[in-house]
Amino acid sequence: MAKPKKVALAYSGGLDTSVIIPWLKENYGCEVVAVCGNIGQGDEELTGLEQKARRTGASEVHIEDLRHEFVTEYLWRLVRSGAVYEHKYLLGTSIARPLLAKKQVEVALQTGCDALSHGCTGKGNDQVRFELTYKALAPHLAVIAPWREWDIRSREDALAYAAAHNVPVAATSTKIYSRDRNIWHISHEGGALEDPANPAPDDVWMLTRSPRDAPDKPGEVTIGFERGVPVSVNGQHMFPVQLLEALNRVGAEHAIGRIDLVENRFVGMKSRGCYETPGGALITTAHHELEALTLDRNLLHYKQRLALDYAELVYYGFWFTPLREALDAFFEKTAEANTGEVTLRMYKGNLEPVRRKSPYSLYSLDIASFTMGASYDQKDAEGFINLIGLPIKVRAAVSGIGIPACSDKKQS
Repeated sequence: MAKPKKVALAYSGGLDTSVIIPWLKENYGCEVVAVCGNIGQGDEELTGLEQKARRTGASEVHIEDLRHEFVTEYLWRLVRSGAVYEHKYLLGTSIARPLLAKKQVEVALQTGCDALSHGCTGKGNDQVRFELTYKALAPHLAVIAPWREWDIRSREDALAYAAAHNVPVAATSTKIYSRDRNIWHISHEGGALEDPANPAPDDVWMLTRSPRDAPDKPGEVTIGFERGVPVSVNGQHMFPVQLLEALNRVGAEHAIGRIDLVENRFVGMKSRGCYETPGGALITTAHHELEALTLDRNLLHYKQRLALDYAELVYYGFWFTPLREALDAFFEKTAEANTGEVTLRMYKGNLEPVRRKSPYSLYSLDIASFTMGASYDQKDAEGFINLIGLPIKVRAAVSGIGIPACSDKKQS
């Protein structure tokens, strides 16, 4: 492809994207527009970001506050779906990438860029998530993926390049975890974590207390939902970002939301990472408990199957697709009755439901109670069992299946 003149770079200020700015200028002779989205990664990562990008060669820097959009248009959709990847992962990094890439494309088009670039490695999932978004929203723009082009083969190589080009970075050769943080979670990869036989070192965890240091007394939190969306904490209505931040604090104090996961990447390999999702774990658990009250069996079970598909769709980067939009319409329909409150008890990393209530609850005490009620005649169960068991009974008769009758004669 012809060398681009102006490139929009998805910029985080981390090791990879920090060295990409001088690398692009050195190898392509282009202007670099750094695009960063504030999705709740915290002041520590955002402070001084513009100055750092300009100091390393960016001609423009755009830092956009995307927190409200991230929570309401991405995370709440994820919550409604019930999607969890491979039983554990609450998709904190996966769900953020389409939004960041969308904003990058918008800035690129506004500033006259003719190419897009990212700092994703050629072995990971993020390259797919970013580039599928590019294809959906700006297929005419060229894509530069430095990790698939340059001679840098490790984070140690990247550190050496940064030192040679006077690029300040926080990573070091002794503490070389790769982290991604937003308002939903933080992920940790690399270093000692690359060997799944190694226990996660204590210095990995950043958001949550260790269960050993969590309060000795259990804590409780009540989350209120309207149509499947969290709206209150302990009876107090909150704005979406405020609500999630409050639950992050509560969950982190009680060591909620830590997972250590060996996962299957989309590109075909296994990887090991540690994740902290304190508020997300509380919300996801509470939402599941509310659905147990409000959805009938067939709908709930079918939704659980689709949730697996949605988790894969998000993990693989297929956000801007008709399938995701269609599934969202289904989950929005299932959430119509998901209004109510769920109280959870937290204790040293453990979560248990305490109370569940909803004006749309399908739970009937008259029917479910062991005490005989007028709404359910237990004699009806005989006919029910006979009908559903009829095919089994017929097959047994035709096949000659059965247990021989016991003989009363004693063997000699």
